Amino acid sequence: MVFMKTDIHFLCTQRKASLLETLKKRAKEAIGADVSIHVKPKNDDGAILIDKILSAIHASSDKNGHDNPVVGYIAKELPEGKLLESWTEKLKTSGFQLFDTTNAFSELFAVKEAIEITNVKKAAFLTASVMKHFVVPKLEKVIDEEKKVSHSSLMNDTEKAILDPAKVKVKLKAENIDICYPPIFQSGGDFDLKPTASSNDENLCYDPKSVIICAIGSRYNSYCSNLARTFLIDANAMQSKAYEVLLKAHDAAIAALKPGNVASVVYQAAASVVERDAPEFASHLTKSAGTGIGLEFRESSFSLNARNERILKAGMVFNVSLGFQNLHAETNNPMTEKYSLLIADTVIINEKAAEVVTSISSKAVKDVAYSFNEDDEEEEHLEVKREVNAKATLRSDNQEMSKEELRRQHQAELARQKNEETARRLAGGGSAAGEGRGSVRSSSELIAYKNVNDIPQSRELMIQIDQKNEVILLPIYGSMVPFHIATVKSVTSQQDSNRTGYIRIIFNVPGTPFSPQDANSMKFQGSIYLKEVSFRSKNPRHVSEVVQQIKSLRRQVNSRESEKAERATLVTQEKLQLSASRFKPVRLSDLWIRPVFGGRGRKLTGSLEAHVNGFRYSTSRPDERVDVMFGNIKHAFFQPAEKEMITLLHFHLHNHIMVGNKKTKDVQFYVEVMDVVQTLGGGRRSAYDPDEIEEEQRERERKNRINTEFQNFVSRVNDLWGQPQLRGLDLEFDQPLRELGFPGVPYKSSAFIVPTSSCLVELIETPFLVVTLSEIEIVNLERVGLGQKNLDMAIVFKDFKRDVLRIDSIPSTSLDGIKEWLDTTDLKYYESRLNLNWRMILKTITDDPEKFIEDGGWEFLNLEASDSDSENSEESDQGYEPSDAQSESESEDEDEDSASLVESDEDEEEDSEEESEEEKGKTWEELEREASHADREKGDESDSEEERKRRKMKAFGRARAPDKKVSRGIPPSKRPKLR
Repeated sequence: MVFMKTDIHFLCTQRKASLLETLKKRAKEAIGADVSIHVKPKNDDGAILIDKILSAIHASSDKNGHDNPVVGYIAKELPEGKLLESWTEKLKTSGFQLFDTTNAFSELFAVKEAIEITNVKKAAFLTASVMKHFVVPKLEKVIDEEKKVSHSSLMNDTEKAILDPAKVKVKLKAENIDICYPPIFQSGGDFDLKPTASSNDENLCYDPKSVIICAIGSRYNSYCSNLARTFLIDANAMQSKAYEVLLKAHDAAIAALKPGNVASVVYQAAASVVERDAPEFASHLTKSAGTGIGLEFRESSFSLNARNERILKAGMVFNVSLGFQNLHAETNNPMTEKYSLLIADTVIINEKAAEVVTSISSKAVKDVAYSFNEDDEEEEHLEVKREVNAKATLRSDNQEMSKEELRRQHQAELARQKNEETARRLAGGGSAAGEGRGSVRSSSELIAYKNVNDIPQSRELMIQIDQKNEVILLPIYGSMVPFHIATVKSVTSQQDSNRTGYIRIIFNVPGTPFSPQDANSMKFQGSIYLKEVSFRSKNPRHVSEVVQQIKSLRRQVNSRESEKAERATLVTQEKLQLSASRFKPVRLSDLWIRPVFGGRGRKLTGSLEAHVNGFRYSTSRPDERVDVMFGNIKHAFFQPAEKEMITLLHFHLHNHIMVGNKKTKDVQFYVEVMDVVQTLGGGRRSAYDPDEIEEEQRERERKNRINTEFQNFVSRVNDLWGQPQLRGLDLEFDQPLRELGFPGVPYKSSAFIVPTSSCLVELIETPFLVVTLSEIEIVNLERVGLGQKNLDMAIVFKDFKRDVLRIDSIPSTSLDGIKEWLDTTDLKYYESRLNLNWRMILKTITDDPEKFIEDGGWEFLNLEASDSDSENSEESDQGYEPSDAQSESESEDEDEDSASLVESDEDEEEDSEEESEEEKGKTWEELEREASHADREKGDESDSEEERKRRKMKAFGRARAPDKKVSRGIPPSKRPKLR
């Protein structure tokens, strides 16, 4: 193509000429230019036509008064094909004045139009998605499973992922996508930071102190994007420092990409960071900070080096690529002795600030640095611990005894604290009942330990929680470092496919104050703050216990500091703000709701959507709609289907809302993962039946799919709750810990009750059970003793006006687990052999709180202390109510009142006999033998078993005050029994 002032000449084949014919009329109308098309015959070299075009150039120059024509051309474009080679040769020998216009065209195309920017963003999104959702998980799996995979193999797999965007859930048409260059994977000491580098056939090296560089680039509609990340494996201090300095320099280069700056400023900004923070790395810094990018991968005229003085403009796009070359690590492994670092992002210059369009692929140290040696250290600590225990113990159960002793000591300390707290509350000078969201302490008041000598000494470098001082102790660089629990912003855990657990703790740092009124958070700006820390463990149970303890302590502290702001009365809900039309709300479809809507007709499923300030659940019926405001949510739970038939989301609210015509504080949304229906009739199917196997496989796939959908919804909502405007609500989905659960009867039917980090819940059977741990005063475990298969749990709340919650018929085998859980959550528990009449006890406390405090507070429940006063059992047992064993023997109908009264008189006589026997100090075995001997002497052996059972029941229920309903002629209601 040759452009002149009034003419445009094309030299091409007949096929292309037919396409260009339409330009003749349009060019004439638009700019008044004549278009001349020179058609080259198939076997012609085009020399005659080239001479014709050159003559036209002479004629046009003469016409404009120029003796020697001036022709601009792109010098760096090498000719391809005989026609272009002939054209280039004739042009050089024509005698024209030739000027290179490469830079002029490059500057013309450097500023992108809106459609071009869109294409670049789509290409960048694809590149970053492949890195985040394919490359990183692929590398983690290879390293975790210690596989041998070559760089070239990783290159091929990554290229396929780019060309098939559906693999990374990117909705772009595959026909518009291409790669900029074959993906680059480098490790093992052989590094090349140039874009022309290639992936060799050597295996990926992930030994300690090794470095892996990954660089990928993709095109969308011919527009390029680029991304490069460096991954550190068990990095030493020097490697970590080098990466942190490079990251700062890279961010400084991006910050310098502003309209009006010259290109050299970008490189100078990066170099100054390196010179200031780590001058020893300055000589290893790459000579350029990147280049312009667009239709061409490298727009060389806009290279970001120290000599380029071209002006930057809004709309330009750059591949900001910075690295350190040929660094040395102190290691004996030749594969890791030499290493390089590289970071690259695609950046668009806007009017105000540069936009990193590949930012969804994190380059933060926490996301690229991997540590795999922690497990070995933990195993060594465990071995040392086992050796010490083996030397110190004489019996195999001594370790358990010491654990029980520690629990008793902790419970004794909790008893003292609980009595002091109760005394303050009853005296009206302290914390109120319940929990709320009020002001918290300022950062200046947060002191973990006043003196370094107060830090508890520990031989094991493991995460520890100091409940007394409200501190978590973290092992960092071989030392236990204390952090006050109020500095913890959040703590999360996750588990990979190899049952390896990860703990991630994020701290409050300056710029994110603990409360909007906290003016002290910026007081120590010169100090170094730890933003987050991660730990890895091969014991997922230990991970869940540590996370539970940290969350429990954090919520307890927040609860104590904000008790005054508890919502005590119903409030009017705010109005739901729907998400803007351009922002699609987070959505979960095909859900059922509990409680159900009223009215007749078939029940319908609905959708749950997360909007600006709340959730909205709606069905296809216009009158079936529920709004749940974020500010009204007290607890949020996500329970995946494991041994249950449903996967659910549950919200426990501060204030009641209306669901249909029902007033409720609990709203649940769920999906049945499999049909809760069993086919009756037909023969029993074989376990090897192919149809049966296929059906089970379908059920498993459906269950996993539903759990994954719910998990994605929960993750996105947690991200929404993490935004600044909602962070003050302190909301986060809690997940029940099944391994700590136990069966029991909280209401009328048996259920499986499960603790969470902040609650005790049962979310399957209705009515639901949600008990906030911070609202509990004490827990009393009743009917605990030898020969008992079940026990009961009485939960006493800080608000003595609330009824005591009873959970009956808990198997005695769950006792140790319950005691361990209560102790780790700092809940004081007591044990008793009988059920107590809690209404009478609480009334006595509230009527005369001073006497309750003088008598030792809750210590009257201490079973060990009260055993010494067993002689006064008749007086002390007046507050008890009949146990399950006695209530089962009572009459069921109101018409049999007189018979029950007669039976109670007989019971008193038998009880007096039992008292005389107990006064002699005889054991159960002795009493059993005597009773059996007496039965044989009377010849009434057939009734001996029944008599023994009756005697046991009366012994456990002796000297109890009869229920008030019985005294009025109303039989007590029977308790539910487990079948």
